[in-house]
Amino acid sequence: MMTLFAIVVVGYGAGKLGYLGGDFDRQLSRLVINMTCPALILSSAMTGELPDREYILPLLLISVVTYAVLTGVAFVLPRYLTKKKDDEGVIGFALMFGNVGFMGYPVVASIFGHEAVFYAAVLNVVNTFVVFTIGTILITGKSEVEESRFQKKVLYSTPMLAAYLTMLIVICRIDNIPEWVSQSLTMIGNITVPAALLIIGSSMSNLPLRALMGNTSVYATTLFRLVLLPIGVYYLCTLLGFSPFVVNINTVVIAMPVATYGTILCLKYQKDTSLMAETTFITTLLSMITIPLLVLLFF
Repeated sequence: MMTLFAIVVVGYGAGKLGYLGGDFDRQLSRLVINMTCPALILSSAMTGELPDREYILPLLLISVVTYAVLTGVAFVLPRYLTKKKDDEGVIGFALMFGNVGFMGYPVVASIFGHEAVFYAAVLNVVNTFVVFTIGTILITGKSEVEESRFQKKVLYSTPMLAAYLTMLIVICRIDNIPEWVSQSLTMIGNITVPAALLIIGSSMSNLPLRALMGNTSVYATTLFRLVLLPIGVYYLCTLLGFSPFVVNINTVVIAMPVATYGTILCLKYQKDTSLMAETTFITTLLSMITIPLLVLLFF
């Protein structure tokens, strides 16, 4: 985590110095989401031994259970964490969604090995669907009927297609993929981790000094996002009989800081981004401490 954090710090410095930021960050984000991240997911099933296909259904099931619980939390808990009615949706989104794409994959790979990126990608199938359905409702305060077409497109985005194809490779046990294909995908996929972390650092460099301090609502949300909810999900899924390996990966994914999609959705629907940006910053910073502690205490 210190290694990952060091790259975030470099991104922060690069943003302050003007090497990163603005259009460059947006273009780099598009590159990561649409090219390097899908390559990372695909390469997870092409390096060494194939991931175990028996984990696919349990991972999908545990993800459905997890987000069903988090949906209830997101609509009920925020009213106790803030006195501002307008902030409840943002806090609900922050409680429900972790940064799987930008931080989840690097962290899962560093803890469980490169092949575990595949398992995180399976979990992210449900996450992506819920972000653009329940997440949109939380941010806007209502269901956007006209956005249903967009939500369907998300399910066929490049990362999702990569996840579907990778699952097909694992299910069919396809292990004769040419080396030039697997190595090329691996090299492109390796760009994902440093690029994503540099983008996170650069985005933080744009926050005002006040955002570095946070407030009571931000810290209460952070406590639930990084500690209480992951621990609660861990024990719930253990009681439901899921295997320890599936529970552990799901817990790490849930323990991620607030998803960057939150800020994107706030911008899209012309909502104030300050609270989302503050919560994203504080959770990202403190996750460098909480994630290693969770791994140390529970795995």
